[in-house]
Amino acid sequence: MKRRLLWKLVATIVIGTVLLFWLIHLLMLHTEQHMSFIAERDQGLLKEYAKKAEKYYLADDIQSLDQWIKQIEEKEHTWAAVVTSQVTPIGNSYLSEAFQESFGLGRDISWKIHLYFKENPIMDLPIANGRAHFLITLPDRMRPGAYWFQTSLLLQIALPLLLMTLISVIIYRHVMSPLSQLEKATRQFSDGNFSVRVGKSLAKRQDEITALGETFDGMAERIGQLIQTQRHLISDLSHELRTPLARVELALSWAENQNLDPQLIERIRYECLQMRAMVEDTLTLAWLDNERPDLRQETLDLIDLIDSILDDARFEFPDRQLIITMPEQAIIENSSARAVGHAFENILRNALSHTPKEEPVKINVKTVMQSYLVEVDDVGPGVAEQHLSDIFKPFFRLAQASRENHRGFGVGLSLAKRHIEVCGGQLVAENLVNGGLRMTITLPTR
Repeated sequence: MKRRLLWKLVATIVIGTVLLFWLIHLLMLHTEQHMSFIAERDQGLLKEYAKKAEKYYLADDIQSLDQWIKQIEEKEHTWAAVVTSQVTPIGNSYLSEAFQESFGLGRDISWKIHLYFKENPIMDLPIANGRAHFLITLPDRMRPGAYWFQTSLLLQIALPLLLMTLISVIIYRHVMSPLSQLEKATRQFSDGNFSVRVGKSLAKRQDEITALGETFDGMAERIGQLIQTQRHLISDLSHELRTPLARVELALSWAENQNLDPQLIERIRYECLQMRAMVEDTLTLAWLDNERPDLRQETLDLIDLIDSILDDARFEFPDRQLIITMPEQAIIENSSARAVGHAFENILRNALSHTPKEEPVKINVKTVMQSYLVEVDDVGPGVAEQHLSDIFKPFFRLAQASRENHRGFGVGLSLAKRHIEVCGGQLVAENLVNGGLRMTITLPTR
């Protein structure tokens, strides 16, 4: 059946609504019927009034009867009276036995009281074997249905709200339960569990969500295969590149012994080193993106780590100035010295490569809230505003980035950003007002 879920929801809503109206109608009738009769206690009190009136009537004590009637009227704030039952037919008409048996000047106390009538009915209690009647307008305090308005609101508003909420919860659970399974599977898939599937758990529904689960399984199967293929491709590529690179390096060593052009040999060696670095960085970047490892497992001193990297930078770039502002100590818990060190090294090398000779590169480490900020400022040309986020993409290169001392392939900054993110931090770039680029590393203290 097409649109099975639609018909399920329609059936649930329609049947639930019909049952709701039927239940409200049934409860209204039952409640109204139950609340339309005088309470047993009040009926007993009215009977006591009638017996007292009967006592004075049979004793022919009219004065006491009048006083008693007056007391009742004052006590109950109502009208009361005792009247005879003499009804005389006129002409040839007569009173039937049925009339004489059911004759009453008012309503019997066991009868139903209409809750919608504003006026209180007159109650009739026969006395003296039916020869007289004790009549009294039903006192307000004895009238049934005192809470009928509140009860009707409860039945017509609160009850429908409760039942519709129940129906909504049923529909919500019916729809959201499989969607929650899909959400959980999607989260597991994004975390690297490419074998997760939901089709079997949703097969019994046989509706649109089942089709969605089958589509998800197909997508997961296809993407999983693509990712595995990519991993194998990167692994095979790295293996295949390492072998010829090793051979080229051996050939360079042989060429050096043959007194060939030193500049040409140096250029070839430089290109080989760049290719090897590119392969290693690409493998590491792919490993971080695909495996998402947890590297936050050690405590380190950020200042000691930066000092060791600065020593290497001074040796590699002796014609650059380093202006350093750092505290004596900066302890970071739950981090990775290797990841943070690799990231800072790539950022510093990038800044030194873009800074002209004899110009300074500034490194500033400071504490902000529960984080350490590491700012690396160069004196280069900066980056166009629209490309500030692009420079962290793998293999992205700006047109002006080709320099004598900088021939990278754009993997270093991408790898640095991923290393910082794996350690719970952030890496952003911004242009300085007076020219140059600032790289800001934010690392949590724990």
